[in-house]
Amino acid sequence: MDPVDLEILRVLQNDARITNRDLAAAVGIAPSTCLDRVARLRSAGVIQGQVLRVSPEAMGRPVQAFLAIRVQPHRRPLVEPLVEHIRSQPESRALYHLTGPDDFLILVAAASVADLQRLVLDEFTARPEVTRVQTMLIFEEWDAGPLLPPGA
Repeated sequence: MDPVDLEILRVLQNDARITNRDLAAAVGIAPSTCLDRVARLRSAGVIQGQVLRVSPEAMGRPVQAFLAIRVQPHRRPLVEPLVEHIRSQPESRALYHLTGPDDFLILVAAASVADLQRLVLDEFTARPEVTRVQTMLIFEEWDAGPLLPPGA
């Protein structure tokens, strides 16, 4: 990637809905060149899609938390069904498989603290392979800057 590609990525990460013409102007290249570069970044897997972010509060799920989960034994025959179970929960927003003392980190959005408690007790701690759930409420969330290669 050259500096033009990096600038395209910077602009797109701040506004994925920008028109190709406006993106080209912001980066200082011709629209046809911009279109080709974006297509190349997509085909190379650098750009993996465009995502619509929805407000959890507007969707009636103002209580957000991270759930750190430990699984015993930590083996594929137990992990795969657990992952599917976690992903099937309407409160689940993101799921990460980790190294370290906890095996999974789940971002959830619940309608209330009582709903969060129900999720933890009925959907996670009730499972025999789950040995521990640590709940961390999220007070506030901020966006970080665009993701670029080291040194860019």
